[in-house]
Amino acid sequence: MPELRTLAVDPGDGPGLERFREYVGRGPKSHILQTVAWGDLKARTGWTPLRFLVEEGPAGAVRGAISVLLRRLPLPGLQLFLGYAPRGPVLDYEDEPAMTELFRSVGAVLRRRGAIALKIDPDIPAGRSDVIQRLRRLGLRQMARGLGFEGVQPRFVFRLPLHGALGDILAGFHPKTRYNIRLAERRGVTVRVGASLEDLRVFYRILVETARRDRFLIRAESYYRDMWDILVKPGLARLFLADHAGETLAGTIAFALADKVWYVYGASSNTRREVMPNYLLQWTMIQWALDRGCSLYDFRGVSGRVEPSDPLYGLYRFKKGFGAEFTEFAGEFDLVLRPAWYRAYTYGEPAYRRLRARLRRSAGGNLAASPEDVG
Repeated sequence: MPELRTLAVDPGDGPGLERFREYVGRGPKSHILQTVAWGDLKARTGWTPLRFLVEEGPAGAVRGAISVLLRRLPLPGLQLFLGYAPRGPVLDYEDEPAMTELFRSVGAVLRRRGAIALKIDPDIPAGRSDVIQRLRRLGLRQMARGLGFEGVQPRFVFRLPLHGALGDILAGFHPKTRYNIRLAERRGVTVRVGASLEDLRVFYRILVETARRDRFLIRAESYYRDMWDILVKPGLARLFLADHAGETLAGTIAFALADKVWYVYGASSNTRREVMPNYLLQWTMIQWALDRGCSLYDFRGVSGRVEPSDPLYGLYRFKKGFGAEFTEFAGEFDLVLRPAWYRAYTYGEPAYRRLRARLRRSAGGNLAASPEDVG
């Protein structure tokens, strides 16, 4: 059995970063949120990205990778941190030796840096009890969350497998969804790719309008400008805009990596919603994913409360109409590194979230995070 070792990838290590990029881009369970680019984007919002590779011996084959975002906890006078690996690690979850080496070595590094825990929310379906048990054996604690958007990443999503011809995929849509796509086309809606920062500013204005209408939080415009530089320009993301009668009515941002596309941000104005621009936007993004040779289009988050009384049921119905599969992930797992501080954090975190929400409401802010935000 080859000896495994974990290497920390230094930000200035060009060959190491390229090796990391290459594996994350093609490895098992590869995900856009584990890329170097995503870590660079989050570094502009207060996180410190740390990247690690698991290899077979000196310069051997890569068996795993993880990008950890490290952030200081809001505890005055204390240098304590939380590590978070969104949708990580990237590896074969059947490869227990690689998983053992990764969590042992990365956990030790994070503990030395003052982290109380490493949180992961891997791209693992809830039905994979074998993987869940393996993670538990390695010392990770599965977290209990609700049916909404309590987690950092959505626990419930819709995913559309992209198999067969374009016409076959369209035939799998709900009849009303197909009707609305054709309605948008008949009424003159057109979709174009955003090509400039001015297009991004148009999208952001519509996003602000959407947030006020639907009462959710959004980030500052500067965050989207950073996203443009770090993700859109290199081809890891694309902005789509839907126009009608000389006006931009809606927009979306999709992420892309390897054989997957994720619909991440969406915005629609309050005017002329009857021309159904959002349906044509989704259909255009699905065609883009097919043109890229992708095998999966991810609509991302919906509520797990699948009933008409749920406030987000309309989002569920919209995404379901595209013939996508309702998917539940296994959820969040914590590798506890400093038990006493971790217990204090898990006890106080819910109260901190409630206090933050109250402060936002009292300041006239919106009420909730967007269900399509990626954290």
